[in-house]
Amino acid sequence: INAEYGIQQPAMWTNERAKSLTTREFHGHKKKVHSVAWNANGQRLASGSVDKTARIWSLEDHRKGKDTELRGHTDSVDQVCWDPTSPDQLATASADKTVRVWDARSGKCSHNVSTPGENINIAWNPNGKQIVVGSANDAITVIETRKMKKVSERAFPYEVNEFVFDPSGEFLFMGQGGQGAGYVEVLSTTDWSTVRKQVAHTASVYCIEFDPLGRYFAMGAADALVSLWDVSELISMAGYASMQRAVRALSFNFDGTMLASASEDPFIDIIDVETMERIHREETGYEMNTIAFHPTENLLAHAGNDKDRDDYDFQGSVKVLSLIHISEPTRLLSISYAVFCLKKKKKNTLTRLE
Repeated sequence: INAEYGIQQPAMWTNERAKSLTTREFHGHKKKVHSVAWNANGQRLASGSVDKTARIWSLEDHRKGKDTELRGHTDSVDQVCWDPTSPDQLATASADKTVRVWDARSGKCSHNVSTPGENINIAWNPNGKQIVVGSANDAITVIETRKMKKVSERAFPYEVNEFVFDPSGEFLFMGQGGQGAGYVEVLSTTDWSTVRKQVAHTASVYCIEFDPLGRYFAMGAADALVSLWDVSELISMAGYASMQRAVRALSFNFDGTMLASASEDPFIDIIDVETMERIHREETGYEMNTIAFHPTENLLAHAGNDKDRDDYDFQGSVKVLSLIHISEPTRLLSISYAVFCLKKKKKNTLTRLE
């Protein structure tokens, strides 16, 4: 690990520059991590694990990381997401058929909502008023957050994978699979009816992510492809075909100029959105479960099926990975995933198709 965190690197992504990216790994969750997410102001990072717990890592103290363990679920915590309107509220979706909402300041559960199935996906509307949770039996449940009550449910006759709200909060974009293809289906958040559905990939769409500025969205699929789509026209604009296995996770950086792609491959690719070409490959040595860019900095949190030097899974052990902010050498803290820092000269963003 390069200790000279303050060195200015050249504009091009040379081998020497790649070596300067910092990744540190410590001990944390007792079993593998399935999900990581930053809160709205980037001062807290949450993780959900097979060990039935979630953790919140506070970034307010630059000298050390303060973590809070969230206990209460009786099965794997498969997804975590933050309230976009409040940096102190976290939602967790578990295979125990519940969604819990937590106060990050106290570490206590404020709400516990039962759902029909084992939960594998969750998203919080940008307006803060709705949480949507998806189950393993291809159904979604809508929770109204003012009273934390279920207000709608809808089952689908085909595979429903990751979903995401558009930045306006008016639509929910869903990645799906069925009949030998992958689809994107758009639902209205007014009545949860289908507005549009179309073929997007040659195999199931596993992940979907919006550019933070709302210009385009990306999808990753079982066909090992990443596609970039225009939002207004719902037209595919470009693709990335350098992954080798099913794409499981995507994340845009804060200004939408970079896109991270992770899969069942033992690496993470960082893609320049303007050219849809790779600018860096981070070799991890194991398949990835989750990635998340910081909301204001080029910091990427990630977690996967890590193994030790003897090729044993870290089941039953504690694993914590450390975040190093490349511009602040003193910000070193313990968190439950790897984080590496990326810096790239700004380019003009991709022009939206009319």
